[in-house]
Amino acid sequence: MILFAANLSFLYPDRPFLDRISAAAADGFDAVECLFPYTFGARELALRLSDHGLRQVLFNVSPGDWDRGERGLAARPGQEGRFRAAMDQALTYAQVLECRQLHVMAGLREGDPARQQATFLENLAWAADQAAPLGIDLLLEALNPRDMPGYLLNRQQDAHDAAAAVGASNVLVQMDLYHCQVAEGDLTTRLRQYLPGGRVGHLQIAGVPSREEPDSGELNLDHLLGEIEASGYTGAVGCEYRPRGDTSAGLEWFRRYRASGSGSRTA
Repeated sequence: MILFAANLSFLYPDRPFLDRISAAAADGFDAVECLFPYTFGARELALRLSDHGLRQVLFNVSPGDWDRGERGLAARPGQEGRFRAAMDQALTYAQVLECRQLHVMAGLREGDPARQQATFLENLAWAADQAAPLGIDLLLEALNPRDMPGYLLNRQQDAHDAAAAVGASNVLVQMDLYHCQVAEGDLTTRLRQYLPGGRVGHLQIAGVPSREEPDSGELNLDHLLGEIEASGYTGAVGCEYRPRGDTSAGLEWFRRYRASGSGSRTA
């Protein structure tokens, strides 16, 4: 069966962040992910997760000052020191949380493209060297230009090309089916293209076009889960969506999947 991770930055928005951990456990999740955990101490988070039998499978390296429009530091010439400090912070949290995957946000397009690409690859190579002895993978994600205008990586191949250019075995791709559908479509073909190669380390789902529950909108969730199962993918699938209402009430799709034992057999 697929391992689903509740994204605590999106789900249970009516609760304080730390209380979302117990809510996810009560709803039957075995894993969680989030965007940025740094408001809280790593040990405090680790204790909460342990108390509720949950494991952290993913979070993001700090993107810089989000409120001022920064969307990642990895591909920003002149910000190498800030990127390294953000990576050090993330790796410290990852060790305490026993989390083995970090999403590294590239940042927005700026200045000379060649210089920006060189900075991106140099920073990723350095970060991969720091993460590898700790058993931690770094993930690159393509974000659609509607939700994230100007972001450096928009299409799946952008992320795969960057990972290949670094050439480190612990630099992988985070494939968000919501972003992929908005930017490119043809999800079945792309799942069949990218999952068997083993370069996708994490998947995420949400409904399209409104980023609500994954069984809403234009996607056939049962079909997509069947494709994921058939591919042999063994990573987690993050539930990174904005609930229409009460999160628990909207998890009927999740309960059906768990009851049936297979996404391809859900009603």
